[in-house]
Amino acid sequence: VQLQASGGGLVQAGGSLRLSCAASGRTFSIYAMGWFRQAPGKEREFVAAINRSGGSTYYADVVKGRFTISRDNAKNTVYLQTNSLKPEDTAVYYCAADTRGIATMSLFAYAYSYWGQGTQVTVSS
Repeated sequence: VQLQASGGGLVQAGGSLRLSCAASGRTFSIYAMGWFRQAPGKEREFVAAINRSGGSTYYADVVKGRFTISRDNAKNTVYLQTNSLKPEDTAVYYCAADTRGIATMSLFAYAYSYWGQGTQVTVSS
């Protein structure tokens, strides 16, 4: 499985960005998908996850109500719509694929076997 993240950029506080993550390869093995982020000097943190069908989602408290995760299985792509961005949202955003073959979503990085290369999101104040 290969993951290609895109859509990052520089935006003013209050703005929006739509991140995309395209999967290729053994996509049939992908169950949940997740987004994580890592700011300079900080550990990687969970942002959002979505189950295989797209019917269930889970968010970190710090982004709940501002970010929306979705997926288009026909296109093998997962999205992260980020609204009302804050300077503290500045980070490299990574998408990840869970191929464990179970229905539950995880907020832990160790559950995800495949990772994209990351896309930089910078929010100016």
